[in-house]
Amino acid sequence: MTVRESEGRRLGTLCRLIGYTRQAYYGQQRMLEREAVRSEFVVQEVSRIRLEQKRVGARKLRHMMKEYLEGHGIGIGRDAFFGILREHGLLVRKRRTRKPRTTFSALWMKRYPNLVREFEPSAPNQLWVSDITYVRLREGFVYLSLITDAYSRKIVGYHISASLSAKGCVSALRMAIKDNPQREGLIHHSDRGLQYYSTAYLQTLGPGVRISMTEKGDPLENAIAERVNGILKQELLEQRFASLAEARSEVALAVNTYNHLRPHLSVDMLTPAVAHTQHGPLKRLWKNYYRAIKTEAAQAMA
Repeated sequence: MTVRESEGRRLGTLCRLIGYTRQAYYGQQRMLEREAVRSEFVVQEVSRIRLEQKRVGARKLRHMMKEYLEGHGIGIGRDAFFGILREHGLLVRKRRTRKPRTTFSALWMKRYPNLVREFEPSAPNQLWVSDITYVRLREGFVYLSLITDAYSRKIVGYHISASLSAKGCVSALRMAIKDNPQREGLIHHSDRGLQYYSTAYLQTLGPGVRISMTEKGDPLENAIAERVNGILKQELLEQRFASLAEARSEVALAVNTYNHLRPHLSVDMLTPAVAHTQHGPLKRLWKNYYRAIKTEAAQAMA
């Protein structure tokens, strides 16, 4: 009797003891092998993507990997994909850290109304949202001024500076205007920070631009800008930089990655740069739980 025959008999005996057929045993082995190969392909590609986008989430990863997986004949559902990431420690956890204050409201100055509470842009350059956030250095902070197109979610202007003076905001605005000179009918929305009341900022906006500002200090009144801030810091700018110069270089790379490589749930999984070339409604692939809760509460009180 050969070694192979002997092993086959022992396997047959074991299968009978546990109520399995040999066919079922070999089928299970083939399935486990396929799952191992599938996991290896997924982990390898996720690791490659995370070299550039260290904290991109699982849902976007699955969308970005669709062609790669299909090209290798790998079919995988959402739960199985999340399970592989969980098994290999590749799910992204949100970080909670203390942050410096970036808004000093000009409460005594002219109050501009919130024009965008129910406004839904249908094309680029109808609504820009502005905000200031911080970027961590090894010692201290620097401040990043951002202007985002609300339709495409593209960052159209940005500037990083060592202080919260209006100069950084004005530089970001000039970048946005340089690439988008037609501003007739544009709404510019921001919080009520002193920077957005400055003479230099208002003069740079120019005539024909309608000014909109938050009214109650609620972050949801400038939710798109807040969301873009979070994406940049949680996914692309998580480390502390050695200097302002290094921060500027890394911010430029992060903005390029955000605009041109990262698909966005709010614009039908397009990248913001591609969405900026579109017109008409773009499908949102997320649910507004805040609005749903408010609607349910209103219905309950009716």
